Amino acid sequence: MSLADRIAAYREYLREVLHGLYHGMIEHPAYELIEKEAEDREDEFLLACFADAFGVPSPASYYTAELLPYLAEEFEQWERRMWDRSSVLERKGQQYHF
Repeated sequence: MSLADRIAAYREYLREVLHGLYHGMIEHPAYELIEKEAEDREDEFLLACFADAFGVPSPASYYTAELLPYLAEEFEQWERRMWDRSSVLERKGQQYHF
């Protein structure tokens, strides 16, 4: 096997590996499900930490207020998403049959 053949075989192998990696990370249908589940987990965490933003008294809010500077950008997006009731009920309603 010549050097050119070995390089061509290695390029083909590398192309196949990179295509599989891209497919697994971006194209695969499970990617969307994983992304939605991660967003749901983030929503649950932020609601547990900052429930007082929606008028739900929570003793943990006093301690989790220290996290606010680190979560400020996510908090603004989350708060907008939670106040937009139609989007929450649209997404969650399919799961819980509202």
